[in-house]
Amino acid sequence: MSAKQAISVTLEADNLTWLKGRVGATGLRSVSELLDRLVTQARTSGVPGVMRSVVGTIDIDPTDPLMERADDVVRALFEASLGRPMVLKERSPAYNVRPGRRKKRRG
Repeated sequence: MSAKQAISVTLEADNLTWLKGRVGATGLRSVSELLDRLVTQARTSGVPGVMRSVVGTIDIDPTDPLMERADDVVRALFEASLGRPMVLKERSPAYNVRPGRRKKRRG
């Protein structure tokens, strides 16, 4: 295992929420671990910039080839996903409170 190096990453709030959800869903320990895996997969998957095809990743219901009921199906899947628990681990920020100077009493 090679040495790791800490960096700072700024993400859109929605992307951070998605990453935290993926951490919980994949059983990884942290967003850092997930990002490291995603970068490793992207780096080792082949030549940079190559598009990956999505052909064969979508199944169309043979009884609805024109996808006239697709909205209903997607809506039902979405509603079902809302019912599943999502594990998010958020840590409260650490506050560094410095001991203040004591005020001298006058008089």
